[in-house]
Amino acid sequence: MGAGAAHLPARRHSVWRFSSPRAFSLVELLTVIAIIGVLSALLLLAIAHAKARAQRAVCLNNVRQLGIALRAFVADNGVYVLEGNPGYRQGAYPEHLTMWSTALQLTELSGSGSSTNRIPFAQWASQTVWKCPAANKPSSWPTNSGAFFSYGYNVQGTSARTDTNSLGLGGQYVWSAARYPAPPVAESAVVNPSEMMAIGDGFKGGPGVIEDGDNWLWRSAGVTGYAGSTAHASARHQGKAEVVFCDGHVESPTLRFLFEDPSDAALVRWNRDHLPH
Repeated sequence: MGAGAAHLPARRHSVWRFSSPRAFSLVELLTVIAIIGVLSALLLLAIAHAKARAQRAVCLNNVRQLGIALRAFVADNGVYVLEGNPGYRQGAYPEHLTMWSTALQLTELSGSGSSTNRIPFAQWASQTVWKCPAANKPSSWPTNSGAFFSYGYNVQGTSARTDTNSLGLGGQYVWSAARYPAPPVAESAVVNPSEMMAIGDGFKGGPGVIEDGDNWLWRSAGVTGYAGSTAHASARHQGKAEVVFCDGHVESPTLRFLFEDPSDAALVRWNRDHLPH
């Protein structure tokens, strides 16, 4: 070995060492979990809002179709359909059949004729344009109450039970047991069709009416059953209702405007004389 070799540094043998990764601290782990939770909540909220918008769109279209059927009935007969027609089987007002929904379904929507026996009520009342996708029948719905219904008819407006004549569309004497509800309301009796509500979301669940009172929305949460759930009604369309007017246009007024606003602008929309009663 040469003389210069003594001055060379000794060769070191390198050793590759793989250090293990640093573990998450508890704070970091909790932070990641919190972020994932927030993102999941935002995603679920967005999905819920999208679903609600889609349901409202379906319901709005349903109400529009019911409005078209009502207008067709009025064009054919010159009067608005009766709420109910107990004398139908004895020959009274045959074009009105037994009730308003049956008349619109069988004479205008399905064209199945005047016999109410051709299509059972429960079969069509819970599907097609009569079913709001956001109005699900509750488990407490009485089995003897028939089909669960999504929509109602502005039968008496804001008239009271003590009034001789009604202010809605379902008949002139809806409060009279002796004359109920005939005769039907003439088309010309509606002073302002574009300001007169005709058919809309029904919050009672039965096939009856929409009105400024118990049969459309019961405000008291203490009332038992689906009809008494104000929260249930408010959640259906985010505090709004879908309504078609006598001229066929549709709106989405708030429940507060419909049932709590005492102004003339709110009240006249219930009544065919276009006056605040």
